[in-house]
Amino acid sequence: WIDCNDSNQSVISFMRQGPSGQLVCVLNMTPQVRQAYRVGLPTGGTYRELLNSDSGAYGGSNVGNGGWVHAEQQPWHGMEHSACLTLPPLGALVLKPE
Repeated sequence: WIDCNDSNQSVISFMRQGPSGQLVCVLNMTPQVRQAYRVGLPTGGTYRELLNSDSGAYGGSNVGNGGWVHAEQQPWHGMEHSACLTLPPLGALVLKPE
């Protein structure tokens, strides 16, 4: 888990480790867009948005991060890096470090 305790905003974030590397998953369980939602990240640098369930390709409204996110060296959720994300309504993001 990155954060499974944000019941006030109904957001869950976690990491998955697989053969091709680490993925960060962030779920917004409300119909509200979450602007500048900070999430702790395992490494610095650029993250590619592998999946945005609100993409127009899936019939969504294209709310997201433009395909990329840059991690800052600002501690958050017990990690040394973090990023401010735009979370789509009732949506899921999957990020992969580049």
